This record gives sequence, structure tokens and C-alpha cells, in this order.
Amino acid sequence: MKVLVIGGGAREHALCRSLSLDPDVTALHCAPGNAGIAEVAELHPVDQLDGEAVTRLATELGAELVVVGPEAPLVAGVADAVRAAGIPVFGPSREAAQLEGSKAFAKDVMAGAGVPTARSYVCTTPEEIDEALDAFGAPYVVKDDGLAAGKGVVVTEDLDKARAHALACERVVIEEFLDGPEVSLFAITDGVTVLPLRPAQDFKRALDGDEGPNTGGMGAYSPLPWADPKLVDEVMDSVLQPTVDELRRRGTPFSGLLYAGLAITSRGVRVIEFNARFGDPETQVVLARLKTPLAGVLLNSANGTLDDQAPLSWSDEAAVTVVVASHNYPDTPRTGDPIEGLDEVAEQDAPHAYVLHAGTKRDGDAIVSAGGRVLSVTATGTDLAQARERAYAAVGRIRLDGSQHRTDIARKAAEA
Repeated sequence: MKVLVIGGGAREHALCRSLSLDPDVTALHCAPGNAGIAEVAELHPVDQLDGEAVTRLATELGAELVVVGPEAPLVAGVADAVRAAGIPVFGPSREAAQLEGSKAFAKDVMAGAGVPTARSYVCTTPEEIDEALDAFGAPYVVKDDGLAAGKGVVVTEDLDKARAHALACERVVIEEFLDGPEVSLFAITDGVTVLPLRPAQDFKRALDGDEGPNTGGMGAYSPLPWADPKLVDEVMDSVLQPTVDELRRRGTPFSGLLYAGLAITSRGVRVIEFNARFGDPETQVVLARLKTPLAGVLLNSANGTLDDQAPLSWSDEAAVTVVVASHNYPDTPRTGDPIEGLDEVAEQDAPHAYVLHAGTKRDGDAIVSAGGRVLSVTATGTDLAQARERAYAAVGRIRLDGSQHRTDIARKAAEA
């Protein structure tokens, strides 16, 4: 099978790494990719938001499966363009991707499906914003209705900060605060059949102890030793299957990766948000544990034949990912700094630990930083403690001037 992956972050590197290990994949391409993906796939320059350009590239390459990684191309309708050309594509239509592209649309779908979520108001005027903030009180949860690359959500005790964020959004969702730990659960679906993956937990705040501003994610781990063993079955029954059924009922079937961000509250499981694609950095740990070859599963989703898919096989090992970010991230990051130590990780830590590239590019013989989140250092082990130890040992070999990373990823879970 010839596969083309669209995107250029650590999520796409994780996908390309898994696909490169699949014996059924005979040729692997990525557009636009990054310096790390270039080691496992052939790179092609493309505007990933241009459906015609992506379709043209897929046709030229003779791609038999296109995997759209990021949310922006999905919301822009890239999967529709590829699908219209008769090429199997893993990823939802523009209409179905509104599940992530619009928080208000997602709330409406959840209401129709009877999915448990936070009570909320959709606001477009200062008066509506003030009423909603007053109704819920602190801590305030304010979400930009559109795509914001993981940084459109503000959770704060500060009314002025909450109001300022709300006023800066064209359309905003203000909702009640959900207590309890958060869990990410991915499911692959063809619009009818839903195949859940293993749950993971990510760390959104920039600093240790969940301090600092929200980011796109600073690390993740799987499995969750503290979670109820029945959690996946419960979320399948109350969240994932009803959502897929509701979207199909509306005439907007969802095919691809449905990501449920969940809060395990004192009143039960509640959906915080949906995403329409693999999450980053949770993908890095979930795929590290998946033993079933990936390409066939994604193709079954694209072709509507997921019902034929054999049960997925999983490693009993644990996985931990630590994100190495640029100086000043999540504000405007510094880029262009050389990254050293990657060869040392490959020589000394493989196969238990490896580096997935996010914001990197090649500059002559050097690999340099090219974004806010630069690397995802991922490691596996017999338990979370060993996986953590291996991940941080590998992080310690990497040299990137001014870089930052959290030191407490999976610590509590490993010590529990």
C-alpha cells in the first residue's frame, strides 16, 4: 500500500513511524513533513490547506490511502477533495469536522445524542458574556468557538481575564467548570462501527504542577493505572457510539478519528471537548503501545469496512512522552536554534526511547528548531516508572538553547 500523510508535526511523525513499521506499507510519503519524518518517509512541499493541491499530489504518487493529520486541513475540507477523486482518505468531511471546528456545533450534537457534558452558553455580545460568567461563577471556563491550535481555552479564577478572552473571540462558549482528572480517549470510526483505542492523559499547562499558561500539550502517558477498568466501555456506550450515530442521523457521517476529551467528575464522565483527529501528544504514547499494524485499520475506516477489522492488539508496556519546547513557548517562540544530541539518543536509548520531531527543519547539515513544540521524546517500559526514567534520560541528552520541558510528566501516576 502506498500511503500519503498530510501534516508536519510530532503527531504526523508518530503516524509515519507506525506506518513505516507496517509490512503492508510499500511506499510512505508525507507533505510537508519535517526533519525527523524525512528519515522514514519521502517529503513533498504542499499547502496542506489546499484540497486541490493535496489531491493532485496524492494522484501523482498513486497513493492508495491518504491520512490527514491536523485539524485545520480537515475543517478546510481537504478530506472531501481527496475523497471526491476516488482516493481512500482517513479523516472526516468538512461538515463532520465541525465537531472540532465549532464548539457550539459540538454542544448541539451532544445535546441531540444525549452525551453528558458541561452546561454552557454560546455568546456573541458583551451582555451575553457577562450574563454567562455571572451564571457560572469562578473558576471560569471560556472557549473560542473556532480552531485555536489547543490555545483557545482559558480556565481562570480571574473574572477580568475571563472576560477579556471572551471579548477577543468572535463567538465564544462559556461553560461550567468540570472537576476531576482529565482523560483522552481516541476512537477510529467509519461512521457506523466505532473502535476505541487505549486511554491516555496529557498535560496542558506549560509548567510543573500544572502551573503556567495553556499549551498544545507538554507530555502524555498511557495506560492510566488509576482509571476504572470499565472506563472505555462506559465512554463507548455513553459518548462515542451515540455521537457517531447522531452525526449519521443528521446526514453528516463522521469517518476518521474521533477524540473525546473527558473529565472524570464526582458526578460521572463528562465530555470537555471533541477533536476530529489524533491528539498531540497523546498519539505518541497510544501508538507506542499499539501492536496491530496501523495501515489496514486506517484503510478499513476510510473504506467503511471497520466491521471486518480484527480486535486490536496492545502491548502491556507503558509509554511516556515528554515535549521539549522552544524558548518563550507558548508565546511567540524563538526558532532557528540548532538541536544537538539526537544521534546520541538513537545510539544509546533505542529501541526503548526515541525522538519524534514536531517543529524542526533541516538547515544545511544541522537540524534546527522551527516551532513552539520542537520534539516529543517518547519511551516505553514495563511500567510508567521505567518509561519515565527512559524518557527523561533521553531528554537529558538533547541540547537546544533556551529549551524548556516539564519534569513531572506521569510522576503522580507512576508513584501511585
